[in-house]
Amino acid sequence: MPPSNVPRGSAADWLRHARSDLALAQLSPADTDILPETLCFHAQQSVEKSLKAVLVDQGAAFPKTHNIGVLLDLLPSRLSRDAILDEAALLTDYAVGSRYPGDAEDVTAEELSAAVGIAERVLAWALEIAVG
Repeated sequence: MPPSNVPRGSAADWLRHARSDLALAQLSPADTDILPETLCFHAQQSVEKSLKAVLVDQGAAFPKTHNIGVLLDLLPSRLSRDAILDEAALLTDYAVGSRYPGDAEDVTAEELSAAVGIAERVLAWALEIAVG
């Protein structure tokens, strides 16, 4: 993990947090008492923070939101866009609803795997742009 002495709120700081969330999302629920829903939440958080890192890097303002679609719409059109970004908006549902009992259906192993795969690719894309 990059050092914690990066400027607070910088693109590097957002990416540091995105990496941390991805590491949590990659844990195996079979080996822990962690619910797959919680791991999907961290996949969503990794994507959200990766996108915010790119927005900070590009000097683009963004609202306080967990809505990945909103963040995607704010990306400058001059940026190369990985195809995975189109799928990333699907993770917005994991931002809130999946974290509370009774609010959502259980997450399957396939859904968790897909969420983590999306988060991995979005973070890699963000690292190419914001770190270069």
